[in-house]
Order: sequence, then C-alpha cells, then structure tokens
Amino acid sequence: MILTTPLISAEALQAALAGPTPPVLIDVSFDLANPAAGEASYLQAHLPGAHYLHLDRDLSGAKTGRNGRHPLPTREVFAQRVGALGIGPDTPVVVYDRQGAPYAARCWWMLRWLGHEAVAVLDGGLGAWQAIGGPVQEGPVRPPAAVAYAPGASRVAMRDADAVLRELGSPTQRILDARAPERYRGDVEPLDPVAGHIPGALNRFFQHNLGPDSRFRPAEALRADFLTLMQGAAPDTVVHQCGSGVTACHNLLAMEAAGLAGAALYPGSWSEWCADPTRPVAQG
Repeated sequence: MILTTPLISAEALQAALAGPTPPVLIDVSFDLANPAAGEASYLQAHLPGAHYLHLDRDLSGAKTGRNGRHPLPTREVFAQRVGALGIGPDTPVVVYDRQGAPYAARCWWMLRWLGHEAVAVLDGGLGAWQAIGGPVQEGPVRPPAAVAYAPGASRVAMRDADAVLRELGSPTQRILDARAPERYRGDVEPLDPVAGHIPGALNRFFQHNLGPDSRFRPAEALRADFLTLMQGAAPDTVVHQCGSGVTACHNLLAMEAAGLAGAALYPGSWSEWCADPTRPVAQG
C-alpha cells in the first residue's frame, strides 16, 4: 500500500485493508480530562486489529515541571514502542481517534518525526469507519512480533522555546495557537497555571479545520484559511503551538492536507512557555 496524502478516507482504508499490504492500524483515542477514557473506549470498540497507544504513556516523555504537559519522548524510545507493534520504517500505518483527530495528528507527526513516510490519519476517525458499515471489535489485540525500528531523517520541523523567544516579533516567524479562543485570550485556563498566549501569536482553533461530520474541510477551504492567517508569509515561517503540543499537530496536518507543507511545531507549547516566569505573556 502506498500512502501519498496525510488523510485517508474510510472507503480508501477499507480497500487498503483488503489489499496485499494492509496498513497497521493505531487507535490513539484520548480525553485530557479523563486519561483512562480513551483506552476504555478502545477496548469497547475499535477497528479490527488496531493497536492502542496512550498519549501519556506512549506519545509523551517524562515531565520535569518545566518541559510542558506532554513533552516528546526521545526518538529512540518512541521507535522502540513503534517497533513493538510490528512496524518497520517501510510499514504503512493509519492512525485514528474518535475526538476529531487531535491525538491521531500527534501520532502522525511523531511517526514523521521518526522519518516514517507511509502514514496517514483516518479522516473522520472511528465514526467515519462505522458510517460506511466498517466492522469493529472489542478487547485488546495480541501484539505481533516486534521489529527493530531505526529512526531515519526527520520529515518535520521543530522549534524549541529559545528559538521561539529569539524570533518574537520577527517576520521570519508567524506563531499559530491551536487552543480555543477563550484560552488563547486568557479568559480561562483550565489546564495550565498561567492564562494567556505567546506575544504575537495568532489564534487558529483546531476545531475550525473540521466540518460538522468531524472530517477535515476541503483542502481549498483550509488553504484559504491558512493563507489569510499567513498574510503572504511562507509556510516554513509558521510555528504551531497549543497547550501541550497535541492539538497544534492538527493545524500542521491541516496545512499539509492543504498543500502548505513546511511549518514547524513547538512541542512544549504554552504549558512549557508559561512554566518560565521570565518569558513574556500576552492576554486579550
């Protein structure tokens, strides 16, 4: 199977699963307010053969109190976790969740961070699969034989807090904040100790990437939205952030789907930024 776009429809996935090289499926459903809920929902119903990865255990590293709520693990640790699912560098992979793809986007980005090419997000997630009559199963899936996964050259761009700070106010950096508008403005802050946003950041709530069916809006519509925000800037000047480096990946995925590749992720995002009182904060 050849995955050439970052999104795959339920119909295309159904055909791929019946083909000679079916993709490995990964369910990354999660709930920030209840970290056990995603795995519980996976055990109740998931795509046949899908494995489960947990945001806190599998898609994040150790927290220090200064590196954000969902810091990245090392590439080597994540490569070992991926290899334990029988995934090698050339294995096609499709990831999904049931929350509109923020967690699937995080996993998609992390696999590309390892250098993985053949990875896509199921557009519409579990709901889209069930809408076409796709079967589901319950319970855990027996893990396959592990394979060695040697990380390759990263296919993504990253910025750390120091790099973001150095470029504040520069035309070479356009920050997009994926959080809900009320959190961006600083009206409320349910998860982090400081309310507000990185000075100069523009708000692009990740939910605006989706239509009412939880599928991504057409590429042309997404492209128009992001070009308006970019105001003539090149995609590689854009830095995406959110609360903890998860929903920012949704905006990255949307830009890729819109043909605007090259933007960077600030993985630590607001939860890391606001942990250092010397970094500036804006509100409103």
